[in-house]
Amino acid sequence: MASSPLDSCFAGESPVAADVARGVTRLFCRRDWFAMCEVPLPNGRRADLMAIDQKGHLTIVEIKVSKADLVGDLKWRDYLDYCDRFFWAVPQSLCPILEDAHFLPADSGLLVADRYDAAIMREAMLRPLAPARRKAETLNFARRAARRLSAQIDPTLGFGS
Repeated sequence: MASSPLDSCFAGESPVAADVARGVTRLFCRRDWFAMCEVPLPNGRRADLMAIDQKGHLTIVEIKVSKADLVGDLKWRDYLDYCDRFFWAVPQSLCPILEDAHFLPADSGLLVADRYDAAIMREAMLRPLAPARRKAETLNFARRAARRLSAQIDPTLGFGS
């Protein structure tokens, strides 16, 4: 069986992380949003998923599948400067933790997902990016997507980042 880009994105992670990503991707597709996994950001961080909607808004999704990983994550606020919306995506069991004030429940959205689908438990607040940042990040997103598609045409190019 051939490996997929999703396998590459979550190599070494819990299989639940790939399942959550798959469910979120299905939900986003129904909303006409399209996502890529493991997107490097200019500040050195890497978004688990980044999606673009029909209006050009960028959404970052941070996937957490264990309580220890969720409560120990101190870097997630570094993603907020690179997106219009921010969501947490978790299995059902982690939902209650994300109501804590540390996780900015008034600003960040909450998705509950499994390998088959996802549900929006809390919509993310829209915080529009500055025009110059939007242009730069949209161009980065488009070029990264094209690079990944090119690697599907010619695997010697590699998956790319």
